[in-house]
Amino acid sequence: MKRVVVGLSGGVDSSVAAYLLQKEGFEVIGMFMKNWHDESVTISDECPWIDDSNDALMVAESLGIPFQVIDLSREYKERIVNYMFNEYKKGRTPNPDVLCNREIKFDVFLRAAMDLGADYVATGHYCQKEMNESQEWELLAGKDPSKDQSYFLCQITQEQLSKALFPIGGLLKSEVRKIASEMNLVTADKKDSQGLCFVGKIKLPEFLQQKLEAKKGPVIEIPIDMNQYEKYRSIDHNELDSLCRPFSYTKDDGEEVSQHSGAHFYTIGQRKGLHIGGRPLPSFVIATDTINNIVYSGQTDEHPGLNRIALKIEEKTLNWISQKSNNETEQYEFRIRYRQPLQKGKLIQKNNATYVLFDQKQKGISAGQFVAWYKAGVLLGSGVIES
Repeated sequence: MKRVVVGLSGGVDSSVAAYLLQKEGFEVIGMFMKNWHDESVTISDECPWIDDSNDALMVAESLGIPFQVIDLSREYKERIVNYMFNEYKKGRTPNPDVLCNREIKFDVFLRAAMDLGADYVATGHYCQKEMNESQEWELLAGKDPSKDQSYFLCQITQEQLSKALFPIGGLLKSEVRKIASEMNLVTADKKDSQGLCFVGKIKLPEFLQQKLEAKKGPVIEIPIDMNQYEKYRSIDHNELDSLCRPFSYTKDDGEEVSQHSGAHFYTIGQRKGLHIGGRPLPSFVIATDTINNIVYSGQTDEHPGLNRIALKIEEKTLNWISQKSNNETEQYEFRIRYRQPLQKGKLIQKNNATYVLFDQKQKGISAGQFVAWYKAGVLLGSGVIES
């Protein structure tokens, strides 16, 4: 009998995942991951880890499977929390959930499961896997389009994927809740958790102010300069570095419309939290300067500074899960944030660098985000956006 350790989070998805594996004949062990938790910056009633742990325990008891708690606080702080601080300090936009899957669930947690003699680890992710003709495991989108979480696993490796099971990936969320209800699981009607991976909703400014000093500075509104944008649009598509290079602004390029509490607390495309009043149209962050502590804003999401046609990927972060391409240019569908509809474009490998050239301009591309590429519903690879 194959042994599988299920990451029981105290939610309905992982609860049903454990039940389905048990039903299939696996020897199932439930394990709850206790990660970094600081109530001073967490909206506690959104993700109280003790309550989640108790719910996970009750699910395990209901199913009659062994249960244990593993404390990964140290690893989580070193690999995820410190990463977030460092990225925001540089004025970049991190995605801790993607890193959490690569570094915690399918690394530290996976190794702990292997120490228990497990053949696999399982999670409640809405994604699927199957083997292709080349005997590679492929990561596929979940059946429920509104819940597909494949993007969050874009950085896992072929080896990690080979040890992973996603029992609910072929189900709709409504079907998962129905199964949980039929089994009288305590999590059947539990609200979905949101926010930081295994931490929950956080008060981001308070979270970041643990290490990043609050420092007032100006919000400079940049008027729409179509001449600048037309110049950008006229750049030859072969000049990929120029297409990816951020627009350069100074305080003299616009007018001060507000004050902020620290440029590293803001991300490209952000609308909330700017506290800009008296402007005729909605304002968005179009650039940040963490060295000089300046936030640049622009009115409407059509502002040229918010829309780009290309991006460059950090080479050291390139991760091909399957079907690695050696072609210099290949057409894929791309996603630069969770739930974003897939966007058509080309992956271009040129002069030892990798770029994405989109068919249509994209809003709010930000350094530090992950870009993932798909073909026919299969997530093939990803990388961190450099510029």
